[in-house]
Formats: sequence, C-alpha cells, structure tokens
Amino acid sequence: MNDKGKIITGLVIFFIIFTFPFWYNRGKAASVPEPVLSPTAKKAGECVRSKDYMKAEHMQLLDDWRDTVVRDGQRMVTNKHGKEFEMSLSNTCMNCHDNKAEFCDRCHNYASVRPYCWDCHIDNPKEIK
Repeated sequence: MNDKGKIITGLVIFFIIFTFPFWYNRGKAASVPEPVLSPTAKKAGECVRSKDYMKAEHMQLLDDWRDTVVRDGQRMVTNKHGKEFEMSLSNTCMNCHDNKAEFCDRCHNYASVRPYCWDCHIDNPKEIK
C-alpha cells in the first residue's frame, strides 16, 4: 500500500524514456532529397520506365534485369514506347545518371540503405575507357 508513490514515479519515468525519441525529434525530419539529373539525362528525355515507377521500384527492376541476363542470357529490354535498352546498370542507367553522388547517393543516404550494386559495378564506367 505504501508503494503507490514509487509505482507512479516508475510509470512516469518509463513513459518519459519510452516517448523520448518521438518528442525529441519532433519537427526535425529532413525533407526528401530530389535527385539531380545530369544534362545527358535531360537530353535523352526518356527512361526505361516512368519516373514514378523508377523511384519506387528501381531496385526490383535491377534485380529482375540481373536474373534475366545471368539466367536467360537476354540482354535487351523494350519499354512501352518501343525503344530498346540494354539491361545494364553501367551501360544504360549510368549513361544518363552519371553522377552517382548527386543522383544515387542522395536518396540512398536519406533512406539509410547501402545497395550492394557497387560491390561489383563501378560507379563511373566512362573513367576506365
């Protein structure tokens, strides 16, 4: 019966500790970064898929491409407008989105993801030629 004060104090301390991340970070959320397109991408004017699709599903698309190229030996894909593209991160995507730091890294850092693409692929294939 005499522990009522200790229990209430413990519950208040628990509540403060439990909710601390929520009220401490209130109003401090960073805005979603907009990837910077290179002049090459603006000239091309057309991507493999729509902008909205690529924002949401680009990793799934790249995984599907990898599987199709490696397992089936198929290297070309046709978009809905009839234009053909090579299924290649380095030779297709990086032709237009050639600045990895300004295009890829901005969103990946914001989302706190570290894609494994760059374990095998180089981020600027034009520098090697």
